[in-house]
Amino acid sequence: MIHQKNNLRITYIGFIMALFLTSCNNNEKRPEFGNAVADYEVLTVSPKNIGLYREFPVTIEGTENIEIYPKIEGFIEKVLVDEGEYVQKGQALFLLNAPEYEQELLSSKAAISSAKADVSSAEVNVEKAKPLIEREIISKFELTSAENALTAAKAALEQAQANYSNAQTNFGYTKITAPVSGYIGSLPYKLGSLVNSNISEPLTTVSNIKQVYAYFSINEKTYLEFTKEGVLSNMNEVSLLLPDYTSFDQKGKIQTVSGQVDEETGSFNVRAIFDNPDNLLRTGNSATIQLPRTIEGAYLIPQSATYEIQGGVYVYLVNEQSQVQSTKITVTSTNSGQAYIVTDGLKDGDQVVLEGISGLSSGKEIKPVQVKESDITALQQITEKVTSTNL
Repeated sequence: MIHQKNNLRITYIGFIMALFLTSCNNNEKRPEFGNAVADYEVLTVSPKNIGLYREFPVTIEGTENIEIYPKIEGFIEKVLVDEGEYVQKGQALFLLNAPEYEQELLSSKAAISSAKADVSSAEVNVEKAKPLIEREIISKFELTSAENALTAAKAALEQAQANYSNAQTNFGYTKITAPVSGYIGSLPYKLGSLVNSNISEPLTTVSNIKQVYAYFSINEKTYLEFTKEGVLSNMNEVSLLLPDYTSFDQKGKIQTVSGQVDEETGSFNVRAIFDNPDNLLRTGNSATIQLPRTIEGAYLIPQSATYEIQGGVYVYLVNEQSQVQSTKITVTSTNSGQAYIVTDGLKDGDQVVLEGISGLSSGKEIKPVQVKESDITALQQITEKVTSTNL
């Protein structure tokens, strides 16, 4: 009986030891799976001359944008145009009812007729006096008086003519015409409104938009950068992005930069000019100007391939032993927000790890899987705003 129990005990112990050995064998194999080298997509970079745009919001104005004010006081009798209508230079826009100017015109015209009659009478008196002087019927004093009266009559005629000319001018102000060809703006005053030269709003605005100005502002730092790089040269073409994100089909040029800094905003005002043959752009439109800039010998990588530590930007590069190494880089953002332009920290032929970088650390071995730049979505999304030329 005791012999049977010993056999059972030995069998039980053997079973436990077998389980333990099996467990140990399994534990020894697990690290083999944990040490397997994983695949990581990488991009082999090459230097490029990268042209990109710096964008600024702009306000559009016609090259001639003239506010129309009345020069005399009167009631609006007729509005001869409508908002948005195209008018030619000299075309009538408004008629004002100002009876006093018409009366002044008639009165001054009558005064001319009276003055002409006085001149005629004075001339007759001079002619009558001359023969009487020769026959010594009258004295020379009377002839001199007649000649003085003629001179005074002629002066009165000239004054009457000047008054008539002035009255014509004033009466002409009752008809308000377009000073330039262009488009009519808003019409805040209606028929019957009493207006004068001191009204708070103009009667309307006439905008000549065959060419338009694009106004924008840049800060002092940007001004210095642009000046060094020649971005603000009027030799450079600039582009315009419309509110629907389509490009305006005409290129423009920088025309002027303000001569001093605005003390309130600390910025420079810049004006560009664009041809507008189809009258697509109107005064008051908003748009975005795109200023070209070239960065030479730079590299383009997706922003997702980077990470930040204490304000620095880093990537993982793959060395000859297929190990990754953290490397600090200097970057410039692109307009898309999906990619970086690297200006320092990379060299031709470096392999940049594109994905899964949160699980990496320097010295870790990976299996690089090459990816073409043309297959990276983040880089494709900026092709409309960044153009690259291989060195």
